[in-house]
Amino acid sequence: MSHTHPARAQKPYYVLLLLTLVYAFNFVDRQIIGILSPLIKADMSLTDAQLGYLKGIYFAMLYTLTGIPIAWLADRTNRVNIIAVSLTMWSGFTALSGIVTQYWQLALCRLGVGIGEAGGTPPAHSIIADLFPADRRATAIALYSLGIPLGIMLAYLASAFMLSGGEANWRSVMIAVGLPGVLLAIVLRLTVKEPVRQVSGTKPLSMVAGIKSFISIPSWWGMVMGITLSSFANYAITGWQMDFFVRRFSDVDIVELLVIFGVINGTLYGLGVWAGGVLADKWGQQYKGAYALLPAIALCIGVPAFFVAIHTEHLYSAIAGFTLLLVTSGTYFGPCFAMVQSLAPAQCRAMSTAVCFFVLNLIALGGGPTFVGLVSEANIAELGEMGALLLSFNYLAAPFVLSIIAFVWTAFRLEKDLDALASVP
Repeated sequence: MSHTHPARAQKPYYVLLLLTLVYAFNFVDRQIIGILSPLIKADMSLTDAQLGYLKGIYFAMLYTLTGIPIAWLADRTNRVNIIAVSLTMWSGFTALSGIVTQYWQLALCRLGVGIGEAGGTPPAHSIIADLFPADRRATAIALYSLGIPLGIMLAYLASAFMLSGGEANWRSVMIAVGLPGVLLAIVLRLTVKEPVRQVSGTKPLSMVAGIKSFISIPSWWGMVMGITLSSFANYAITGWQMDFFVRRFSDVDIVELLVIFGVINGTLYGLGVWAGGVLADKWGQQYKGAYALLPAIALCIGVPAFFVAIHTEHLYSAIAGFTLLLVTSGTYFGPCFAMVQSLAPAQCRAMSTAVCFFVLNLIALGGGPTFVGLVSEANIAELGEMGALLLSFNYLAAPFVLSIIAFVWTAFRLEKDLDALASVP
């Protein structure tokens, strides 16, 4: 049975705002390694393969493995506490990254950031689903997902601000972006109460029964594969774009580039994320398949722009192409994650997000940046640093095309699966 009183018990938009800020810090700490990548490579004499492991598999490994047990806890215990502890942990490990001296120490810090971040989004999605009704859920989750562009913007601009003086280096940037997250964890813990769950009097499903309830639904898999395949390419691109621009345009001012990408992420990318949720909720009232068709259409616009961008000799044309891909890719967060929630029983919604993230992060977050690093490293001797990176970017056409196919298939299937779920007592 659904209750309306949880939303009245505390201001849902205040909770949403705080959770969005937490998510922003999640992405500051996740993306900072890619943003500072050229500086870390030079300072620690790393190969592209070593950089790829730091951006990809080292971060994603424990993030992926600890996500499901943490979500199991989140479906049964206090979700606010889980998020506060997790935020403290990932912020602390980011700050520690600034004082390491060896590659293996940096790798361990990335593992630690990953474990912490595993406790962020599944409980947050579950809280949002309890505070907002189903017909406003894609919009609410899109607003929460604004933490992604906000966090990436903060990471770029903090890096630019600290590096512009000439005194700071990548280490001081790591410390400066890590420590504020610990303060936010305290604010969250002291000012947000655990919301009442929408389902009362219902015994939580066992972990196996809960997972079976949504992985048996075809369109759940369609959504997850659509997100995973496009994210494989997108994580690869965002993880390596600073390296691309520094190699392609060797005379570019890195601080200026950081400011440009910071502003683009905070404004245009943010607009794409917000618009995706609002458009999907509006279109979805007439046609449920809209939640999958919208991301497919967006990728058909953004992906060609990216491939034009990586082959142009003009700096601002390249920036424009990367930006168009970023904006169109942002539209899938709200609709896709809303469906991951809506296609799962209310008592295992955190688990649904966690299993989705298990697939997404193992393949996309772990695989995308690592794949580019390995392909690039294998071809540097023959093609040079720029040619090798370009080749690895060209290979990303395959996951993008497969993602579009997955979303289109899901659009045809979604209405049937949602109707079947609605008819279950």
